[in-house]
Amino acid sequence: MPRKGPIIAAVLALLVVGGVSLAWVFHPAVGPNSGPGIVLAQESTESESSANQAVTDSGQAAIKAAIGAVGPAVVRVDATGTVSMSNPFGSLLDDPRFERFFSYPFGDDEFEQQRQSLGSGLLFDHNGEPLVMTNYHVVDGADVIRIVSVEGETWEAELVGFDDELDIAILRLDGDVSDLPVAALGDSSQLELGDWVLAIGNPIGLSYTVTLGIVSAVDRDIEKPDGVGYYDNLIQTDAAINPGNSGGPLVNAYGEVVGINTVIARSYSGVPIEGINFAISINAVKDVLDQLVTTGAVSRGWLGVYIQDLTPSMARQFGVDVGDGVLVADTITDSPAEIAGIVSGDIITHIDEMPVATTDKLIRTVSLTPAGTVVQVQLIRAGELLTLPVTLDQRPSEEALYGSGDEPEPAGEEEAPAEELFGLSVAPITQRIATQLGLQSTDGVVIIDVTPGTKGYWAGLRVGDVIVEIDREPVVSIEDWNALISEMSEADEPMLTVTRGGRNLYVALGD
Repeated sequence: MPRKGPIIAAVLALLVVGGVSLAWVFHPAVGPNSGPGIVLAQESTESESSANQAVTDSGQAAIKAAIGAVGPAVVRVDATGTVSMSNPFGSLLDDPRFERFFSYPFGDDEFEQQRQSLGSGLLFDHNGEPLVMTNYHVVDGADVIRIVSVEGETWEAELVGFDDELDIAILRLDGDVSDLPVAALGDSSQLELGDWVLAIGNPIGLSYTVTLGIVSAVDRDIEKPDGVGYYDNLIQTDAAINPGNSGGPLVNAYGEVVGINTVIARSYSGVPIEGINFAISINAVKDVLDQLVTTGAVSRGWLGVYIQDLTPSMARQFGVDVGDGVLVADTITDSPAEIAGIVSGDIITHIDEMPVATTDKLIRTVSLTPAGTVVQVQLIRAGELLTLPVTLDQRPSEEALYGSGDEPEPAGEEEAPAEELFGLSVAPITQRIATQLGLQSTDGVVIIDVTPGTKGYWAGLRVGDVIVEIDREPVVSIEDWNALISEMSEADEPMLTVTRGGRNLYVALGD
C-alpha cells in the first residue's frame, strides 16, 4: 500500500513501545550493588512513559481530525410515507362499538397509515452542488423527506435518483446550500484488513454518534434483509452500527468516506451476534453517481449468468487454474448469455480482452458497459477456448430477478431409502416439494438433513438444497444418487451441482 494511516502507525508504535516496556519490567534484577543500573531503568521507564503519551496523543489527534473532516457533513434523514395496512382482526371485530377501544378502522379490510423512518445521510459535492447521499431503504416510499444538520438546521429534500441494487439514494435540498460542509469521498479499493474506520450517524435517534472499529473483511456478498437480491462487494466492520446508522458514512483514518453503512447482522441460526456490520463500498457508488444525478436511475449492462469464483477443488474438476476466470453456475432463461450460447460449467476469462479473474471484476466490467453493447466473451469449455459475441441487455430490477423473497420451506416428506455420505441425508423430490421449492421438474434429490461437522456441513450445504449433479454426472433420482456415491468414500472430494432459490451453484466438498 502506498501509505499507512496515522492511527495505524500510532497503534503500531504503541505496541512496539509497550513490548519494550514489558521487557524492561520483567528483566531480572542485577543485584543490590547495581545502583547505576537501577537509575538507568528508571530513566528508561520515564522515557517510555513519555513516548507512550506521545503516541496516545497522536492517535487521539488523528481520530479527532477524521471526525472533524467528515462529522459536519453528516445529517439526519427523517422520511414520512403512507403505507397500506391490513385489518389485523378481520371481520371478527367489525362491530363499530370496538372503535372506542381500538384505533384500527375496522370497517375496512385495507387502510392506509403513515410510516416514519429515521436514518443518516452524507453531504457531498457533485460538480459544485452539495447533495445528500443515503440508503434507498431509508427513503423508499416517502412522501416527505426532511434533512436535519448537526447544528439543528432543517431542509425539505426531494429524491433525485435511486438505485435499488446498491441501496443508494441521492437527495437535493430545498434552499440555500452554498455554505454547507461536504465530505471527501475516498478510495475503498485501498482498504486492508485491520484498517481503522469510524461510523458516524444517528443510531436510534441519538444524533451525531461516532463509533470506532476496524475493517474485518472486504468484498463480502450477502443476501439483502428483505430476501430480494444480494449486496455485492460490501465492507465488513466491527465499528458499532445500529438502526438509524443506515445511510451514514464509514470513514478511514484520513477523514475520507470509504463506505455507506447499511446492514447489521443480528443473529445466526437463532444465536445473537455482535460486531458484524456491513457498508456499501464507496467506489461502487462513485461508479454510478453521474447517472443517478443526471437521469435518476442507473443503466447497467446485463449478461444474465450466475457466477462463482473458482476454488482449488473446482479448478481441478474443470482442468483450469484458480485465477483463470469465473465459473458460470447457471444462465437465466432468455438472457443475453443463454441466447449467445453460454452454458453452465463455462469458465469466462475475458470480456473484450479485459481479464475477469474474479466475480467482482466480471460484474463491474459488465455493469459499467451500456446495455445494447456487443461484447466478445472469451471462455473455456471442456478445455477448449471459445469466443462468443454477446449483446448485453438492461439489467432487470431486483424483484424481477429474485422474486418477492418469500422462499418456501421444504415439506417434511417421509425419507426415501437413500445412502448417506458426507453428512448428507437426501430424499426424492415429490411434486409437492417441487412446487414448494419453485422447481420446474422433480429431477434430483433434496437434502433433508446435514450432520454438523461433516464435509457437507462445512461446504455450506443446507436442508432444502437440491442436488442435480455429482462431478458433472446427472442425479435424477435416488437410484442415481446411490449409484454415484457407492463408488466413493468420506475421503473423496466431489463437486456437487446444487439448485438453491431457483439458481444453480457448484459446491466443492474439499478445499
